Amino acid sequence: MSQFNYLNDLKDLKTIDGGITRGPVPRWQKKLDASLTANRSVLSQSNVTTKTPAKLNLDKARKTPNHKEKTISADRFGDRFIPSRSTSNFDLGHYLLRKEDNKDKEECEDKAEETTANSPKSDREKLLLDSLQMGDINTQRIFCYQNKAPAAPESHVNPIRVVYSMKTPVSHKSGATRYIPTSSDRILDAPDIINDYYLNLLDWSSQNIVSVALGNSVYLWNSTTGAIEQLIEYDEGDHACSLAWITEGHILAIGNNAGIVELWDCSKMKRLRVMTGHSSRIGALTWNSFIATSGSRDGSILHHDVRQREHRAASLSGHSQEVCGLKWSTDYKYLASGGNDNLVNIYQGVPGGSTTHNEPLHVLNQHQAAVRALAWCPWQTNILTTGGGTADRCIKFWNANNGSLINSVDTKSQVCALLWSKSYKELISAHGYANNQLTIWRYPSMVKQIELTGHTSRVLHMALSPDGNTVISAGADETLRLWNCFTPDPVASKKPSAASCKAKPSILRSTSLR
Repeated sequence: MSQFNYLNDLKDLKTIDGGITRGPVPRWQKKLDASLTANRSVLSQSNVTTKTPAKLNLDKARKTPNHKEKTISADRFGDRFIPSRSTSNFDLGHYLLRKEDNKDKEECEDKAEETTANSPKSDREKLLLDSLQMGDINTQRIFCYQNKAPAAPESHVNPIRVVYSMKTPVSHKSGATRYIPTSSDRILDAPDIINDYYLNLLDWSSQNIVSVALGNSVYLWNSTTGAIEQLIEYDEGDHACSLAWITEGHILAIGNNAGIVELWDCSKMKRLRVMTGHSSRIGALTWNSFIATSGSRDGSILHHDVRQREHRAASLSGHSQEVCGLKWSTDYKYLASGGNDNLVNIYQGVPGGSTTHNEPLHVLNQHQAAVRALAWCPWQTNILTTGGGTADRCIKFWNANNGSLINSVDTKSQVCALLWSKSYKELISAHGYANNQLTIWRYPSMVKQIELTGHTSRVLHMALSPDGNTVISAGADETLRLWNCFTPDPVASKKPSAASCKAKPSILRSTSLR
């Protein structure tokens, strides 16, 4: 029995495939053990604890005969990236693997049903993925190494988003960008302001004085000093319906609900003159040098020459209902009027401030609602902009020379007022329901630049500051808001304009108010 065991042991030694349990240690094993011993001594001296992944790497190194003969230091062992099971999509991974395996098999079975972008099979697969809200599977991640952030509650407001939304870059012709603040620069209280679409209760003078009618009173606000003064308080049942400052100076024209135009010297807080002629309230006023033009609910338009004792210079016809908008062009060549009869009339003007004929030169009848918002382009004096009421909601551009319609834009809301910028080729409009916003448009493309929100009710009135930088708006929510939306380009402002070099003489020097 012992001899038989001896022969078997000898046979195992001679067989190459047999396991050799005794013999010299391989050279690579000696070097690895020596390096591991040195590393353990270094780690024990520096009190550095090896991490679990490092242990696994060391064990693997012991079992690998082809391990490179390099010194292994503790700083080379880092953490492994372990996917998060809760966010990893293993089903998608399994599907993609099976899809690759079956791709060649499907092509061999039937080449006619090869998957293409337009095949029915591809369409069915796309619909299925869309229903599962998986999107494009080729861009989906199978492994995720961190959990997704939880969704924010509905009431959460991102402060970073608020900061970056405060200013919106807007490009202009110079190629640079300017920023329009989306919030109002200042808010003033306007209690008891009359919520009437057909009245014009706000204006800003060249002396930087804002006039506003609140209830049965008219107030003056000095935007430079912040001082507020009450100009007039009417008896109960009477109130101002329209306000208009003379082009240069401190004379304010007030049209009231009795059909009377009053002239006030606001520097002395004194009434200068009372001019009659209308049988109903005066909802619109505008100035042409020494001519004050008024529009009434009786449908008539009167020219008042404030230099003459007999102030009534001319009477214009053309509207069958209330006149709610009046504007002279910047060169005083045309007078535009808008009424509750959905008409816009353009009258031919003369240098003396009157009109050549009582009948309108052009009758524009393409609006579907009352037209109160009127504005003339400052650099193209023959371009008239008009805005319609709730049933129309359009901003239209007209050529006053021939009465043709140039462009029409549907704003989706009631247009209450229009203003042109002095610094940019832009237009700002005030709106009612549903957003009660101010919108800045780029002209002539009429691309919407930005919407200024803050009013909680329709924006009834707008006025532009003398320098053209600030817009003041009055809303039915009984607030006045100042928007610093037309700050000029600092590079362009350094260049002196020809208009600024030629100072115009004051109109008041040659005007005698009787």
